[in-house]
Amino acid sequence: MTLKQHMKFWTWVLVIFVIGLLLLSNILLPFVLGMGVAYFLDPVADRLEEAGLNRTAATSLIIGLFLLISIIGLIVLVPIIIEQTMNLLNGLPDYLSNLHDLFMPFIDRFIDVPALQDSEEFKKTVGDFATKAMTNLGTVSGNIIGGGLAVVNMVTLLVITPIVAFYLLRDWDDMVEKIDAWLPRKNAHRIRHIAREIDEVLAGFVRGQATVCLILATYYGLTLMISGLEFGLVIGIVTGLISFIPFVGAIIGFIASVGVALLQFWPDFPMIGVVAGIFVVGQILEGYVLVPNLVGERVGLHPVWVMFGLLAGGSLFGFLGVLLAVPLAAVVGVLSRFAIMQYLQSPLYDSNVETEEEVPGEGEI
Repeated sequence: MTLKQHMKFWTWVLVIFVIGLLLLSNILLPFVLGMGVAYFLDPVADRLEEAGLNRTAATSLIIGLFLLISIIGLIVLVPIIIEQTMNLLNGLPDYLSNLHDLFMPFIDRFIDVPALQDSEEFKKTVGDFATKAMTNLGTVSGNIIGGGLAVVNMVTLLVITPIVAFYLLRDWDDMVEKIDAWLPRKNAHRIRHIAREIDEVLAGFVRGQATVCLILATYYGLTLMISGLEFGLVIGIVTGLISFIPFVGAIIGFIASVGVALLQFWPDFPMIGVVAGIFVVGQILEGYVLVPNLVGERVGLHPVWVMFGLLAGGSLFGFLGVLLAVPLAAVVGVLSRFAIMQYLQSPLYDSNVETEEEVPGEGEI
């Protein structure tokens, strides 16, 4: 095939892939989650195989433990999270009113805002807003719970995802071997090299960053709860989980925690300092211990590129797009580096170049 034919072929593959995502996005979620679980746990299955278990037994053990831990976590955490979330929503008018009373003297020194100076009017407005928000939340929740399609989708997600994860994890090595056999023989070595680099990026970022998020969610949730901060468990878990987006999780968690601490502990500055210190320690732990050891420095995914991928994926395909964003960003990053290296080693860049290297260079995108 000529270069033009290659480009045409892969362009059509990309078009068909995107159209397939758009048409099937409503049913792909359990399969994407199952594939993610299988990819995440494949190294564990390999270790168990090396220890003497066959692949089916290793897969059954891993998926069973994964489901058991997930179910126990849901049973223990979900009621607490729901209770703290409802308390947060119910107490929102009082918190906003306290926030008004706390900051109004400072605002009065610089700005004359008559509408904010009437505390009772402010409280009434906030109360009306919170009541309307609670009513809308209840309506939405009722529709979600009562909607037959939503129930079917949730049951499908909970049932199909473990099944997909089991079969993909059991057959992972066989599928990789089969796909390798389909590679065009002439370029197989180059495709394998690109695939290994993509796998290195994904393993370094997805597996590593997911582990970092779980550790941070546990750390922030427990420490904020032990400190006595109201809603500390919810704030901590959310902070840890959204740490998948670089810098965003820490910023949102710090603002939320310190904001609640100001309202709850004011003017107890040592306790406010304790809450702020928890995030300082968390950032030191993340930046100097967890990320260097679990994610590594050679994943080749720049934080801005990750944020762009997550926002673009969510905008185009919703939650499914968020799940696919980082893997696709990794693929695009590796292929882009490869394309740039090929260009730099071609006559298009330097007319004196007659041969090209087959190993793409390193770098970030």
